[in-house]
Amino acid sequence: MKLIDMKSGSFPGYTTPQYDVEAMRARTLENPTWIHFGAGNIFRAFHAAGLDRVLNKGAYDKGVIVAESFDGEIIEKAYKPYDNLSLLVVLKSDGTIEKNVVASVADSWQADCASADWAKLVAAFEKPSLQLVTYTVTEKGYSVAGRDGQADMQSMDAPISVIGKTALLLYKRFTACAAPIAIVSTDNCSHNGDKIKAGVLAMAEAWVEKGFVCKCFLEYLNDPKKVSFPWTMIDKITPRPDARVSEMLKESGFEDVETITTEKHSFTAPFVNAEETEYLIMEDDFPNGRPPLEEAGFIFTDRETVDKVERMKVCTCLNPLHTAMSVFGCMLGHTSICGETQDEDIMKFIKTIGYVEGMPVVVDPGIIKPIEFIDTVVNVRLPNPFMPDTPQRIATDTSQKLSIRFGETIKAYIARDDLDVHSLKCIPLVLAGWIRYAMGVDDNGNVFERSPDPMLVEVDPIISFLKLGETDFDAEGLRPLYENETLFGINLYKAGIADTVTAYLRRLVAGPGAVRKTLHETVNA
Repeated sequence: MKLIDMKSGSFPGYTTPQYDVEAMRARTLENPTWIHFGAGNIFRAFHAAGLDRVLNKGAYDKGVIVAESFDGEIIEKAYKPYDNLSLLVVLKSDGTIEKNVVASVADSWQADCASADWAKLVAAFEKPSLQLVTYTVTEKGYSVAGRDGQADMQSMDAPISVIGKTALLLYKRFTACAAPIAIVSTDNCSHNGDKIKAGVLAMAEAWVEKGFVCKCFLEYLNDPKKVSFPWTMIDKITPRPDARVSEMLKESGFEDVETITTEKHSFTAPFVNAEETEYLIMEDDFPNGRPPLEEAGFIFTDRETVDKVERMKVCTCLNPLHTAMSVFGCMLGHTSICGETQDEDIMKFIKTIGYVEGMPVVVDPGIIKPIEFIDTVVNVRLPNPFMPDTPQRIATDTSQKLSIRFGETIKAYIARDDLDVHSLKCIPLVLAGWIRYAMGVDDNGNVFERSPDPMLVEVDPIISFLKLGETDFDAEGLRPLYENETLFGINLYKAGIADTVTAYLRRLVAGPGAVRKTLHETVNA
């Protein structure tokens, strides 16, 4: 069967819409409540799928309109030919899949000022019914420092950047009705609401300075009762379309399995595959109301709690485990995160980091139990055979991650009278392991390609004296690294763990096999 024929009816093994799709679309286009920028896989697998569940429950009667500002081919090739339907394939950790037809996207538009859809976007923003605009455009999308952002600041006629388009559309709303609205980043970056707010305000201030708009527009943007910028925390892995999934769909009689690669290298398909675990925590600040997305499992809370969930995840329960697996996985020859879960030393390593060393100082948000979150990571998410993530990809930009993922835990130990920072063994091993990784030599003594990292050009001259098989080095040469609080979040000397890191590094560079030997001995001590 073809996706376009699955808007209604019964298809064994597939969940299909339990609501009148055409009626929902008509209501939405007449009085839209939700627009989303970013038509990629995460939107279809999470936002649209969540709304679809709400519609199936009968708890709401309007859909979402998706607008794509970066890669218009996604709209033309993955949405329009399939009547804006998509198939969500949920990848279960036991190797099975669930198949759900998602029909909550009422329409899909090109967010390009030169397109015929732009007038539709403007009209939607001008309607008081619009309650929220959400985004999955990556953290880079909120910057006005790039060429597009700088160009948009010079003219508001046809903005290029997402921020420029958002500012212009908000100005259209302001002049038409000045109704309240929530501008909601759901990208995976800390304090994301502040990032999009800063970009929009910078754009508007530039336009005010040039006389394009009046100062009262800035007053509108700065009034939280009119325009809010909530913080959110999102967590869900949505890989590019998987060939194994395509074959499983073919076997069930589903015909639309072709993978679409656009000229801008977006990877999409009529179906989207994603892990079963998902979290979307949102600051409940919607001055014009919102859909009842709590019916889909989205969690609404206050800003402080959103921040606590973020810190729980980033500092203890997920990100530190990923980083440890990536650094040592690269040196030990692993090529998949799932495969690393079969490595007993690696698993003991990350469990010690999370359960033993991190949990005593974990930030508890109250709405999610940290122990349950990390249990799901270790037992469900990491071992999922469908997840194609690699230690090589996760090792990208590790220097930018060490301070928050490990430095915060070390600082918390130092601040507590009942904890001894010298009791930490696996976290200091990660720091030493990253220096060893930066040498670009694996545990067999072979050179490997390090993942992109902006700080490696600065690190390379500092560690150039390190050689495999030479353990009697002068650790004073590493002082520039040990004292770099931007890198580690702390001064290792002042924290009292510089000697521990050095001792581990001497063991790690002892020769071929030393990484495995050091890891095994440490986690089994």
